[in-house]
Amino acid sequence: MSHNTFGHLFRVTTWGESHGPALGCVVDGCPPGIRFTLKDIQDELDKRKPGQSRFVTQRREPDEVKVLSGVILDDDGETLISTGTPISMMIENVDQRSKDYGDIARQYRPGHADYTYDVKYGLRDHRGGGRSSARETAARVAAGAIARKIVPGLVVRGALVSMGTRSIDRANWDWDFIGSAENPFFTPDASSVQPFADYLDGIRKSGSSVGAVIEVVAEGVPAGLGAPIYGKLDQDIASNLMSINAVKGVEIGNGFEAARITGEENADEMRMGNDGQPIFLSNHAGGILGGISTGQAVIARFAVKPTSSILTPRKSIDKDGKEVDVMTKGRHDPCVGIRAVPIGEAMVACAIADHYLRHRGQTGR
Repeated sequence: MSHNTFGHLFRVTTWGESHGPALGCVVDGCPPGIRFTLKDIQDELDKRKPGQSRFVTQRREPDEVKVLSGVILDDDGETLISTGTPISMMIENVDQRSKDYGDIARQYRPGHADYTYDVKYGLRDHRGGGRSSARETAARVAAGAIARKIVPGLVVRGALVSMGTRSIDRANWDWDFIGSAENPFFTPDASSVQPFADYLDGIRKSGSSVGAVIEVVAEGVPAGLGAPIYGKLDQDIASNLMSINAVKGVEIGNGFEAARITGEENADEMRMGNDGQPIFLSNHAGGILGGISTGQAVIARFAVKPTSSILTPRKSIDKDGKEVDVMTKGRHDPCVGIRAVPIGEAMVACAIADHYLRHRGQTGR
């Protein structure tokens, strides 16, 4: 299987499977002299790891990261400094239950990649989906933690803005609330926690699942990142987000809403600020015009479909062409979109870091 790498100058290759001994990534192209700690990476992984509430899979994985290459230790004994060579990171799997998947070894689960992997490669890893499992995304989150360090002043934050038929009240948006202990959903709206909990409890107890919409906002993005036509910043952000398991749609800025309003409403008008720099009066474009960043916040949203592994029997076929009813056992997220928030942040950070290095290489600035 090829195509395990994304990025141009900041290149990330992930490896490993859901039920293998470990998974990880190799980050190639990180400039020398980038300073970070294991805690910087672990903090991001801890946001994504399973088993943190009743609303996510109960698989118990500590997701402790090990940095195997590409760094030297600073004199403080804590800070790692990149050497410019490939940074390899590993996360061990410690709580696999492959026996949970024995019944579906020859069955194609509806909504999963079982059939397409089999028809392409002639075989598939039925143990949690192998490479098609969202478990692979832990490595991306580790890479994203390093990407955040490359662009000075870059801040990338994500939030869950809707779950199934329930949505937040944007008037209550509070970034600080997202990381609070009483918020298992990455919602920026404190008033949405109980409605989300009641709604998802009903979905979970019925053995079903729902989807979600995640919004990622990147602030501190310099103007000028991206290139016209085939190297657009929004193009690569969309590609990175679409590569996340279960993502079925991406929009930048006001996205599809732009098709429902007039040109006067949609245009981001400009005025000159007191410091001699332009000021945008709105940000419908999501911080990107012509594929190049404007210096405003870069805003992207992506839609995550309902988890395909559910307890409700569904019609399918097996490898022998027989019609079967499939009921997926194991430990699964009733809303996989919850843990997609740090993954989306990581993929946006990686795209911006890559374009920052490409811009610096082309313009010298």
